[in-house]
Amino acid sequence: MKIGIIGSGVSAMSVARMLNHKHQVTLFEQENHIGGIASTKNLDGVAYHLVGGHCFNSKNQAVLDFVFNNILAKDQWHLVQRDAKIAFKNHTISYPIEFAVQEIAQFDEQLAVNIIEDFISADNQSCDNLAQWFVEKFGKTLAEEYLIPYNQKIWHQDPKKMSPSWVEGKLPTPNKKDFIKNLLHPQQDTMPHAYFYYPNSNDQNTFLTALSAGLDVNLETKITSIVKQGNQWLLNNEYTFDHIISTMPLNKLPFVIQGTPSAIKAQAEKLKYNQVSNMLWESRDLGGRTWTYYPDKDTIFHRHIHIGNFFIPKKNFTITESIGSKSYDEMLEAGQKIDYLSKPVDYHQSDYAYVVYDNNHQSATTDIKDYLTSIGLDTLGRFGQWEYFNMDICIENAMRIAEKLVTTQRTP
Repeated sequence: MKIGIIGSGVSAMSVARMLNHKHQVTLFEQENHIGGIASTKNLDGVAYHLVGGHCFNSKNQAVLDFVFNNILAKDQWHLVQRDAKIAFKNHTISYPIEFAVQEIAQFDEQLAVNIIEDFISADNQSCDNLAQWFVEKFGKTLAEEYLIPYNQKIWHQDPKKMSPSWVEGKLPTPNKKDFIKNLLHPQQDTMPHAYFYYPNSNDQNTFLTALSAGLDVNLETKITSIVKQGNQWLLNNEYTFDHIISTMPLNKLPFVIQGTPSAIKAQAEKLKYNQVSNMLWESRDLGGRTWTYYPDKDTIFHRHIHIGNFFIPKKNFTITESIGSKSYDEMLEAGQKIDYLSKPVDYHQSDYAYVVYDNNHQSATTDIKDYLTSIGLDTLGRFGQWEYFNMDICIENAMRIAEKLVTTQRTP
């Protein structure tokens, strides 16, 4: 079977590797390089993540086996312990914040008492927006003092107008027993990426290059037309395939497919996403710290990625992130107010970075995906599925599509 795959990010290349041994697979990438938003830019030996700070781990053994046995051997990675902090009310405290109540008490005892009272009394009722979800899960004080303002900042949306559907598995949500136990004996970070793997080369592109091995990738080839002709697909009036898998952003794909109903296009126009601006800095030694979160409105940054602490040996470099389009001068001015940032190295503005879970998200994505299923086109990846997926979930979803195609082919 001839399979055409639109894109060359982690999702696209993973499903291609899973299918390439049995099918004729061709990938189309509009950029001049592979990797999508996980790719890095090398600056004198320093891997600069242009969008986020991509790392790898998974709770799914099949995903780990796929990567370590088929792509990049486990001995080519090193394990990094997550050490995240929060810049909170002019103090630096541990992440997650609900496990930092003792630290908060050292500078504001009443605030700590309020956090405890509200957390214990939170009743975990069902909710239909993100702000309410934070109150129900963490209590009013933590929600209002940290979670709601931080999420307002990173999503550039009012959390009252956002769905909470994305948070499971993304945020630690301790129960009351764990919360109380932590007050007696501080607990460890139990996030999915409390530990993660990073290539020994100190460059995520090493993994991406290994993932691309043996694949037929057409770079600088933008797909502008998709036509269904009987059981065949025609791309750009030139390439013919038996099946198509797309990682093209879901808000663009319906406009490329010939004959898409206007109602589906209207749903695609409702989808929202955020750009991100970031700057790579030389920074002072921060020990093993891997991330710092900034909920306060007095800085444009929402997160610092201390990327040099992903490396072995460690290097003193930090990536500062801000949602939206920020100029070099804006990023420079904001960074110069942070005491551990010393010298800017490079700067970048992304296009697509994060999908936004507003009130239109569920209905719009459901309608679009249902339509794509009805015409037999598979969609995959963070923007192809319009979900906030990390690399491991992208690989997991690639496995499902690959298995589906194998199963379908076996069916008489």
